[in-house]
Amino acid sequence: MRGLLTGVFDPDRGWRLHPKVAVRPEPFGALLYHFGTRKLSFLKNRTILTVVQSLADHPDVRSACCAAGVDNCDQDPYLHALGVLAGSNMLVPQEDK
Repeated sequence: MRGLLTGVFDPDRGWRLHPKVAVRPEPFGALLYHFGTRKLSFLKNRTILTVVQSLADHPDVRSACCAAGVDNCDQDPYLHALGVLAGSNMLVPQEDK
């Protein structure tokens, strides 16, 4: 869990939803609820929802963004949002293999 220990979100490594986070899709995007911290987060569109739901299927965040149709040059807002989610413990690093 070195990403969380250093407080740095690294989009070049794998991340996944925290096991205690529930995702509720909505027309605007989604609600994320962390049952451990009782925090609620909002995803503002369906693309970021697709990225979040597919993180565990990709070796790194950038690959998940590309698979969701977000070009490399358009990833900055998504990487920022994912970094915020990691900072609030909604996302955790994938286990090193």
